[in-house]
Amino acid sequence: MNKLIMTTALVAASAAPAFAQEVSDNVVKIGILNDQSGVYADFGGKASYEAALMAVEDFGGTVLGQPIEVVTADHQNKADIASNIARQWYDTEQVDAIMELTTSSVALAVQALSKDADKITITTGAATTELTGAQCSPNGFHWAYDTHALAVGTGGALVDQGGDTWFFLTADYAFGYSLEEQTTEFVESKGGSVVGSVRHPLTNPDFSSFLLQAQASGAKVIGLANAGLDTQNAIKQASEFGIVQSGQRLAALLFTLAEVNGLGLEAAQGLSLTESFYWNRDEASAEFGNRFMERTGVMPNMVQAGTYSAVLQYLKAVDAAGTDATEAVSAKLHEMPVDDVFAQGGTVGANGRLYKDVYLMEVKKPGDSDIPWDYYNVLQTIPGDQAYISPEDSGCPLVNG
Repeated sequence: MNKLIMTTALVAASAAPAFAQEVSDNVVKIGILNDQSGVYADFGGKASYEAALMAVEDFGGTVLGQPIEVVTADHQNKADIASNIARQWYDTEQVDAIMELTTSSVALAVQALSKDADKITITTGAATTELTGAQCSPNGFHWAYDTHALAVGTGGALVDQGGDTWFFLTADYAFGYSLEEQTTEFVESKGGSVVGSVRHPLTNPDFSSFLLQAQASGAKVIGLANAGLDTQNAIKQASEFGIVQSGQRLAALLFTLAEVNGLGLEAAQGLSLTESFYWNRDEASAEFGNRFMERTGVMPNMVQAGTYSAVLQYLKAVDAAGTDATEAVSAKLHEMPVDDVFAQGGTVGANGRLYKDVYLMEVKKPGDSDIPWDYYNVLQTIPGDQAYISPEDSGCPLVNG
């Protein structure tokens, strides 16, 4: 464990009652478990931990008269490391809920372990629909986005614009498979076709051979079913090969504000992508974004804003339930509407999926960006009931018996 980044913050240190039956161990403890040093470090990373602290502070610092503690660790995108951390948190550190969980393989492993441990997970950093599908949990929640929403947004928009033949560059693990599968289904449902695909390892520095295959396929759209630095590297190298200049389009199927900032508008301009939050969409988003910027030096993407929302809603559920007991809090999370800067009028399905609007974005040209981090034009708002699979169709056995 000595190689892991471990941090803890007791957000409310004020004196609490000496005895409170409602809260186990006289503290409500939340774990933020994600990638803080690898390919997804900017995607969520330490900024997600700061988002969690902001949520605790905005809630008031205590719940049911007891302090709230936030711990965090780097899972290094490895399911075994993540599971060991989660087990230690539950067995020896009295963590009540784990959130963020970047990387689908990690999220699936920790959600399964948490189901057995009777603990709550709220995933904001992973994409696979399996979390609310075949591998759903009564105490597992999926908050910020998923592969189906990305496919409906980015995939559907490009087919409508004439991009009806696709070739995929796919990350070789559960997230990539799910994103390719979901996008393929949606492309084909709109009358398009997939002419080929190739899989690449996570944290891949050289995309040249994969891009040459995609270029040779003649597909109108090259779908990047990856994320983080992998997507940035693929886009940079595609530019070197002149792929876009030759007439093919790039679809960044999971690309957020953090990656656009890392790549720069010159390289990213014109990309279509889908996010469930944009800091400059309205006044409330901008106010939150500016507060986040002051403490982190970056504007929030959907993962970080989603983590803020998840922590805030969890604390509201503990307060409403009058206890931090898992069953009671889970019931409130399923029951209560979600109204905050991230989600307005959101609802949580029986499968644990948060249903809220998502947004189809286009990255601005450098000359069209008026202020720092003003990177997107919002092209379309997609209601949650269109973006996400319904609980009845999700494949979750909790819903379908």
